[in-house]
Amino acid sequence: MREAADPKSFAAAIVAGDRRALARAITLIESRRSDQQEQGQAILDCLVGETGRAVRVGITGPPGVGKSTFIESLGQHVLEAGSRLAVLAVDPSSPVTGGSILGDKTRMERLATTPEAFVRPSPSGGSLGGVAGRTREAMLLCEAAGYDVILIETVGIGQSEVAVNSMVDFFLVLLLPAGGDELQGIKRGVMELADAVVVNKADGDTLPAAERTRQDYENALGLLRAPSVAWTPTALMTSALTGRGIPEVWETVQKQRNALETSGEFAERRRHQARDWMWSLIEQGLRAALQADPRIARRAEGLERAVQAQEKTPSSAARALLADFLKPQS
Repeated sequence: MREAADPKSFAAAIVAGDRRALARAITLIESRRSDQQEQGQAILDCLVGETGRAVRVGITGPPGVGKSTFIESLGQHVLEAGSRLAVLAVDPSSPVTGGSILGDKTRMERLATTPEAFVRPSPSGGSLGGVAGRTREAMLLCEAAGYDVILIETVGIGQSEVAVNSMVDFFLVLLLPAGGDELQGIKRGVMELADAVVVNKADGDTLPAAERTRQDYENALGLLRAPSVAWTPTALMTSALTGRGIPEVWETVQKQRNALETSGEFAERRRHQARDWMWSLIEQGLRAALQADPRIARRAEGLERAVQAQEKTPSSAARALLADFLKPQS
């Protein structure tokens, strides 16, 4: 598939199941070149009617919790149930090249070699929340290609998990067996977003600790405001190595979706996510326009120095810069 291919032909190839076309379209979307981004967006515009039908699951957790192993185990279960699976695994970015450091295809070998699964590692680019800047667009492209379950793995850096929660239907927090004071290390905000907390590595000698931890989180969730009026978050435990608890996790995802669809909250959540996404892109576009304007760039340098020297407040400097940007040019 050539880079300059007609968007409609490109889109048709994606709908027909051409994995190379899908991968190329995601590459165009993620490109830093504006002309390639425009090509990718043109392809996506042709596919918007084919999107929106997948189950979208976000998975976050601290490093070492076993996210990749868990996703591979859950993914195999989803495939055995007859679904087609896409995994968008967001990796930390190299400070040198900007590319992915870990490469989740090497960490999900079984899924990466399964025809019904599509695994795509993308560099986070340093964005907050461990979500790549174009993860949403990549998700829509995968839906258009017929993947009916999308798993999004975040870096798990503990910042702005709102980013992944704002694009998925089910938000899963994966944790290690812990206890006592260690439970205090989990941010309250993350717990308030969770549709389920899953304690992983519940096997061997850690099984008793995992059960205690699961019960602790079950109690903690009961004290927090649920993210949905139709769904009560729950705490589960799994062993990604043995497969213990994996069917129960998938059953929980399906129960939550059924509950939200019955109440009407599912469609409303999707509408809110689409609206918020639009405004997020507008904010990004405005910032890019500001930074690309040479006149504003020169003005910004002086304002930055004034803010650093405490001669101006950040708010007054921001207002001045925006006023200059919006001022009609003669």
